[in-house]
Amino acid sequence: MKRLCLLTLVLFLTGSISAQRVKTGIEVLKSQDFKALYGLRVGLVTNPTGVDNNLQSDIDILAAAPNVKLVALFGPEHGLRGSAHAGSAVGNNSDPETGLPVYSLYGKNRMPSPEMLKGIDVLVYDIQDIGCRSFTYISTLANIMKAAAQSHIKVIVLDRPNPLGGEKIEGNLVEDDCISFVSQIKVPYIYGLTPGELALLLNGENLLGAKCDLEVIKMKKWKRRMTYEDTGLPWVLSSPHIPEAATAPFYAVSGIVGELDNFSIGVGYTLPFRLFGSSWIEASAFAGRMNSLRLPGVRFRPIYYTPFYGPGKGQELQGVQVYFTDYRRARLCDTQFYILQELYKLYPSHDILAEASQNRKDMIDKVCGSKQIRQLFMKRHLWSDAKPYWDKDVDTFRQTAKKYYLYK
Repeated sequence: MKRLCLLTLVLFLTGSISAQRVKTGIEVLKSQDFKALYGLRVGLVTNPTGVDNNLQSDIDILAAAPNVKLVALFGPEHGLRGSAHAGSAVGNNSDPETGLPVYSLYGKNRMPSPEMLKGIDVLVYDIQDIGCRSFTYISTLANIMKAAAQSHIKVIVLDRPNPLGGEKIEGNLVEDDCISFVSQIKVPYIYGLTPGELALLLNGENLLGAKCDLEVIKMKKWKRRMTYEDTGLPWVLSSPHIPEAATAPFYAVSGIVGELDNFSIGVGYTLPFRLFGSSWIEASAFAGRMNSLRLPGVRFRPIYYTPFYGPGKGQELQGVQVYFTDYRRARLCDTQFYILQELYKLYPSHDILAEASQNRKDMIDKVCGSKQIRQLFMKRHLWSDAKPYWDKDVDTFRQTAKKYYLYK
């Protein structure tokens, strides 16, 4: 009886702990009665992911906050309301709910101009990122910090979880000839930091050329080992193809290869970033080949599907669906390069990297942050030839990043 009571108590306590939700930066700011913004004119950089734990928009929250004057809104790629497709330019307009001006940071301007910042005392940044360098919100973060430094105004980052957790770091640092909006800052492809920690690192390591007046409103109850599902928070799609938190790690699994326009990764179907397929693949043979590699933490299932748009639109494709069997052991980015390796072994007449246009090859290089990854891989179509280069900066970056950790 005693043991049963003890077990019940343990289960109750465990359930209570897991049910506790992380408090994001906007929740903490609210609990502090907006003191950090008291008497200031605020420019808010956000999109639909900028919500509190009850899904109320930061726009509405700050517009109604006492002693706070919200004067302008700024939207990243996909726009303030998140409806624009990847890569589509977004124009300036006004917000129908508040009447405030909305400035696009993914159109003619990627950085707020001095004119946009006139009459603003502080830029508040609150966007849910997905932990990958090529997802352009962190380039927007870097740009607003640069603009704020030039205009001598403050930046406040309302922190949010990294949905990949805070322990995974993968990929080389960006090299000078591959800097672009999908690889604007010199961090690994998977950088293992929250938006607030990343901002501190950019400032502290002088990666932006000038330091801004920066404050991070920390989360409460977030731990580095947490994935998004562990946080108890609702997910708001961070882009049209990241509809749920579980999709975020798969962006790292396939997003680099997804820059090719002659191969499907499930974007345009119901499983974006989770699939690898084409009309010339035989699903069972390919799945068997991938599973024979015994890659840690992942498993492959043969799949047949017909995309609604994108590569292979309207055709029945065959390929594999990727599953995590042990997320903590999985090497996310490596998976897609092993996919390319085994495809070439099975179907040498379909060298999708060699067949790609020069524009697409350039995009692969930019997303990888180095021309070396593609060039080393294509010598023999073996990931082992490029992997040491891909991994070369991880340990050094991890040591640097630890200086800016806000959470254990």
